[in-house]
This record gives sequence, C-alpha cells and structure tokens, in this order.
Amino acid sequence: MKKDKRLFARIFRDLVCVVLFVILVSLLGNVVVIGTTRNLIKKETAVKNQNADCILVLGAGVKKDNSPSLMLRDRLDRAIKLYKDGAAPKLLMSGDHGRKNYDEVQVMKDYAIEQGVPSSDIFMDHAGFSTYDSMYRAKSVFQVKNMIVVSQKYHLYRALYSAKGLGVKATGIPAKEVRYNGQLYRDLREVLARDKDIVTVLSKKKPKYLGDIVPITGDGDVTNDQ
Repeated sequence: MKKDKRLFARIFRDLVCVVLFVILVSLLGNVVVIGTTRNLIKKETAVKNQNADCILVLGAGVKKDNSPSLMLRDRLDRAIKLYKDGAAPKLLMSGDHGRKNYDEVQVMKDYAIEQGVPSSDIFMDHAGFSTYDSMYRAKSVFQVKNMIVVSQKYHLYRALYSAKGLGVKATGIPAKEVRYNGQLYRDLREVLARDKDIVTVLSKKKPKYLGDIVPITGDGDVTNDQ
C-alpha cells in the first residue's frame, strides 16, 4: 500500500511539473510576442506620413442580417477614418469567406461603401481564415510591403508579430477600446494563439489558399465576386 502511495505521489508530482512547465513556456511566448510588437502599436496621428500601401482590416463575426458585429464595426470605423484622413490609399478587408452563405469580407466592403469609400479602393481577401493567413496573403497575393493593421489592441500584438516575421512593415492602430461580451474567453484563447503563431511564423507555413497576384496598387473591384 505504501509503495502504491509513493508511486501515486511521484506521478502526481511529475504531472504538476509538466503542467507548470507548459504554463511557463506559454507565458514566455506571450511575453515575446507582446514585447517585440508593443512599440508598433501607434495612435492615429502617428501614421499619417507613413506612406502605407493600405489599411488592412482583420475580419470578425457578422450578424445573420449581414451587418457587422459590434467588434467588426469598431474595426471598420477606425479603418475608414484613417482612409479618409489620408493614412493610406486603399483598404484591404481580410476575413472568412469559406462558405457560400457566410461572407465577412463582402459585409465589410458594403459597410465601407455605405460610409463613402469608393468601391475601387476596397480590396477583399476572401481567404483570410486566420490572422497569420491574412498577413501572409497581404504580402504574397496583394504585394503589400507597408501597411497599417486595424483590430482590437489585444489582437494586434499577434497580427504584428506575424507581419514582422514575414518581412512586412506593419503598424497597428487599435479600434475603440470596448469590453465586448465574451472577452474573457477571447483573452484566454489569444494566449494560446500567440504561442501557436510563434511556431507558424518560424516555419513560414503557406496558407491553404494563395492564388493569383492582385497588386494592392490596382483596382479593388477585381476582387469582387458578386
């Protein structure tokens, strides 16, 4: 019986050590991602003379009535204001259009057009299925070399880390600071996602979809599918 107890105690101790090690590695990964990108997050006024190729807006959920969720609308409002202030000549909407009846990027483009942005200045990345994919495709498909990235601040660290790792000059502008429903879950998920993207950036993994080159300097309507 004593032998069984000692064995159980040793297994439990080893398990605790493994769990603590995993937590430590995860936290260190987050320190790296945040520490190497915090200086790339700026205020709106800091990007007016950056000569950026575009403003990349990262997608988020859309409602059943094909309107942007509150989180996505806040991203779009910030990006549209930057565009109108002359921060960049083009908008690049990158999000999930992996299903026929779910199209984040069309909702994003429609919203921007309603706010007065010309359709030809709005590009759609239909295969921005992840933050890393959006950064990779911005460089490889849309030939972006210098961009402004708009998302919530907690998300920008990872986006900018991926962009930097892929050799794209990027500056982050956070959307309006709001505590959305379910934010605790997103914060916890982001801790793991940052660790995952460290590995992805190191491997330079190609996205599932690339496709033909569509220079961001051209006409955004070539990315229309409706």
